[in-house]
Amino acid sequence: MQYYSLNRRSPKVSFAEATVQGQAPDKGLYFPEHVPSLPADFIKNIHSYSKEELGFTVMQPYVAGSMPDAVLQQIVKETVDFPFPLVQVTDNIFSLELFHGPTLAFKDVGARFMSRCLGYFNRNNKREVTVLVATSGDTGGAVANGFLGVEGVKVVILYPSGKVSPVQELQLTTCGQNITALEVQGSFDDCQAMVKQAFADAELNKIISLTSANSINVARWLPQQLYYFFAYQQWKEAKAPVISVPSGNFGNICAGILAHISGLPVQHFVAACNDNDVVPVYFASGGSYEPKPAVATLSNAMDVGNPSNFVRILELFGNEFPKVKDAISSYSINDDTTVETVKEVFSKHKYLLDPHGAVGYYALNDFLEKRNETPGAGKKAPAQKGFFLETAHPVKFPEAIEKVTGQKISMPESVQHLLGKQKESTVIKASFNELKNWLLSH
Repeated sequence: MQYYSLNRRSPKVSFAEATVQGQAPDKGLYFPEHVPSLPADFIKNIHSYSKEELGFTVMQPYVAGSMPDAVLQQIVKETVDFPFPLVQVTDNIFSLELFHGPTLAFKDVGARFMSRCLGYFNRNNKREVTVLVATSGDTGGAVANGFLGVEGVKVVILYPSGKVSPVQELQLTTCGQNITALEVQGSFDDCQAMVKQAFADAELNKIISLTSANSINVARWLPQQLYYFFAYQQWKEAKAPVISVPSGNFGNICAGILAHISGLPVQHFVAACNDNDVVPVYFASGGSYEPKPAVATLSNAMDVGNPSNFVRILELFGNEFPKVKDAISSYSINDDTTVETVKEVFSKHKYLLDPHGAVGYYALNDFLEKRNETPGAGKKAPAQKGFFLETAHPVKFPEAIEKVTGQKISMPESVQHLLGKQKESTVIKASFNELKNWLLSH
């Protein structure tokens, strides 16, 4: 498999080169030259596959030529060695719980896969690789955990000061070893812009071997397809599901769409956004895409005003707005509605949502209610059903969740070791020059 830049001014590269480079020399995102079609009987027999077998089957075409099958099999095995349960919440709505990994977030899958790929590709390289990543919440912890102790790789994480939850901050600032956290006095968009400038700076890249661990990196983005297949293994309904994805940088939903184009049965996608409504406005305006500054919300991992991966979604549909609109609907959910949703679902169904999951649930419920009505008949058609992605554990947002439910959230064993630890971070201004000087001096 070869990968081309969406700016189309750089040569095609292998999966290995795309992973190590992160971003193309022309500053475009890498994209696979074709979307693989799954074997004809794959979906029919999906229940007979183990997670490891399924993961290898999906990922093998994307990495072909860059590593032996045996290496990929081991990487996949280590990536998905935790559960991905599909839990029923209401008659029509299910939750795909993606918080059972080591950092309690869906990004564990991409971060673990990428760290192992990069470790393999850099195994004979005497030059240290620096992974530079911006996080709005969960990416930092997942990347820190995935790359901790990986030989020949140094990780530098930029996060917006005061805009991540306490558990999230501890996860990315208490690792030590080859992990460094830079606390930026600004927004996530500032962090992301600084990272992009770093990759574009010729002088910096001559001195330091940089790559990205954000979802702009194909090794972070592509394996996110896997849990959509894991969900379908557990799907027992007659019709294919509607899937609602809490969306910030749009890498997650883009991976789901890629899985669908490969052959995964899906009725429709719902891009569930918070007050950062660039994509909902895109749909409402008939295809006008205008980035705007990010605003802070309870669902902080989605606080993105210029989602990097949306260009990949447009590429999947040939940049044709009618095709995009036919496959995806998008909602913007504010914090008040998010809180009310957490409260209502907990009260009625005894299911505890995190703020991101609440956004996904509300958007899915609204979509299904409207879709399941028969216009003018006063009767309901056979109900469509779907699932939303519960992307993070509620314990990451204790103040908001405990205030709503009136109950203390028990701390999962996997993060109890963080309690009492002191964060270690370096505070810098939202300035690329300050980041560049720090990188050159360290």
